[in-house]
Amino acid sequence: MEQRKEKEKSHYENLAKKWREIHENNNQQSDIENYDINIFSSYRFSKDWLKQNVKPKMKILDYGCGHGMHSILPAKLDAKVYAIDFSGESLKIGEQRAKKEGVENRINFIQMDCEKLNFPDNYFDIIWNGGTLSSLNINKAFLEISRTLKQNGKIIGIETFGHNPLANLKRWINKKRGIRTPWATNHILKNKDLKLAKRYFKIEKLNYFHLLSIFVFPFRNFLGGKFLFKLVDKVDNILLKIPFLKKYAFKIVFIFQKK
Repeated sequence: MEQRKEKEKSHYENLAKKWREIHENNNQQSDIENYDINIFSSYRFSKDWLKQNVKPKMKILDYGCGHGMHSILPAKLDAKVYAIDFSGESLKIGEQRAKKEGVENRINFIQMDCEKLNFPDNYFDIIWNGGTLSSLNINKAFLEISRTLKQNGKIIGIETFGHNPLANLKRWINKKRGIRTPWATNHILKNKDLKLAKRYFKIEKLNYFHLLSIFVFPFRNFLGGKFLFKLVDKVDNILLKIPFLKKYAFKIVFIFQKK
C-alpha cells in the first residue's frame, strides 16, 4: 500500500476510535470531528437534494462513507446503499449506526480503496461524496466514479474549497498539530479540480457556502452562538451570489452528471 494511503488510513482509524469513546452509547449526529453537521446550510442543501432525487431500489454509493452518517438517509428512502471506506474502525461505527436506525438490511458496508472500486461498470444511479476527495488522487477518483456511474448517473459531493487564505492558514496549523494529514491539507478541492472534472462529467450545479460564518463557527457552543452562526450563514448565502466571492467559500456542493 502506498505510504500516503497508509497515513490517511491510520489517521481516520484513530479518529474513529476516539469518536466511539465519546458517542458509542448515544445517537448524536456528528461528523468524525464531533461537529453537528445539521448546522451547516451546505449539508442541509445536500440532504434536500438527496430527498428529491433518490428513488426506491436505486443503487447508491456512499463514497468514502467514514462512519456511515450519510448512508442512513438514502437507505431510509428505500435505496440499496453501498458504503465504502478504507477505515475498518469507521465502518464498525457505520454498522452500529445503521442497526440503531433500523436500516442495516439496506446498507452494505465494505472496506475498499476509493481509487480502486470493486464494482462493475455503469452500476450506480447516484454516488454521494461527503468530503473524501482531499484524501485521494483526484484523477483516479474521478475515473473510478465515472466508470461505475450509470449513463447519465449523478454524483453529488460536498467538499471543502481551497482558495480562502485564512482557512488555508488554519489547515496549515492543523497539519502542524497533527489534526490533518499532509496529503489532505495539500489536496483540498480547487478550481483546477473542477476543470479536471469536465473530462468525465457534465457540470450540472456548483453551489458555494460559508464565507464569514466560518469565523463565527468556533463560538457556536456559547450562548446564542448557534443562532449567530445561522444568521451569518444566511448572509453568506447572499454574498456568495457575487461571482468574485465564490472562490473564497469554505464549502462547495457540486452535482456532476456522467457524460
